[in-house]
Amino acid sequence: MPASRPLRADARRNREALLSAARRAFLGGDTDAHVEDIARSAGVAVGTLYRHFETREALIEEVYRKEVDDLCAAPADLLDRHPPDEALRRFLLLLVDHAAVGKGMSIALESIMATDSPVFDDARTRMEHALTRLLDAGGAAGTVRDDVTGSTLLRALGGICRMRATEGWLDEARQITALLLDGLSHRAPERPEPQDVRRGPGS
Repeated sequence: MPASRPLRADARRNREALLSAARRAFLGGDTDAHVEDIARSAGVAVGTLYRHFETREALIEEVYRKEVDDLCAAPADLLDRHPPDEALRRFLLLLVDHAAVGKGMSIALESIMATDSPVFDDARTRMEHALTRLLDAGGAAGTVRDDVTGSTLLRALGGICRMRATEGWLDEARQITALLLDGLSHRAPERPEPQDVRRGPGS
């Protein structure tokens, strides 16, 4: 629906019900859920579903985008309620949980990976910005080292989350995240001033 035409209250409720029903289906392992089943679970007609989402892939994409929206809205609230280093810790754990959500949706998401959808690039960029905001706040407070970028930290987390096909990966991912946090809580070591090799002994 065009952004210039706000949804009526009933249409907005229908859209939210469809997204919730699709999320439950995909995260519950029903990756082959048909649009008819999703519409029935949401309590609307199939025609209503197609008025909001032209294809099943569009619905899947919007479910994922909403997950990212909720995730990337978290740093502002976390920084309001916690010191920057604690806000960063909590957000990194949220990112690990987001990877767990991605695991549940992975098969459904495969249907849009072969398209030209920008949803994954957009998600990565927004997560990098969210991490950068938290790192900058921690650096300004002097509790987080200031030589690590949001994109670098996201790549490190990506390496952790690629383990998610293994048994017990979530507990291990949280342990490794704790190690990352321990490293981030220390400033980069100061580099010694270079000596002037032109100066002779005793000079």
